[in-house]
Amino acid sequence: MLRSVGQRRVSADGVDPRVAELRAAVSRLRRELAGHRRDFADRGIAEDELAALDAMAAGGAPEVWRLRRSLLLIAGAVGSVSALAEGLAAVRGAVELFGPPPPPPADAS
Repeated sequence: MLRSVGQRRVSADGVDPRVAELRAAVSRLRRELAGHRRDFADRGIAEDELAALDAMAAGGAPEVWRLRRSLLLIAGAVGSVSALAEGLAAVRGAVELFGPPPPPPADAS
């Protein structure tokens, strides 16, 4: 079946599969982070941004720039914790389902 430009795929239960994938990836990383016994300086930032990602996904159609901003903060916070690398990669993959980053602004000079 053909879809019009701009239409999104929706599963049988009416949920955008990208949103479902993002929520699953965020949930996984939150569980892994909670189970990670070692404390690190930016753990709170990672937890806050994962909660923000989940809230954006629960809201339906999150803005790509906000998703990418949260992803950068999470990656900066947990990037050096190798035990969380797979979960972080899953979140990154889910964010990328929403499209490429916006183009950089044109140089004003």
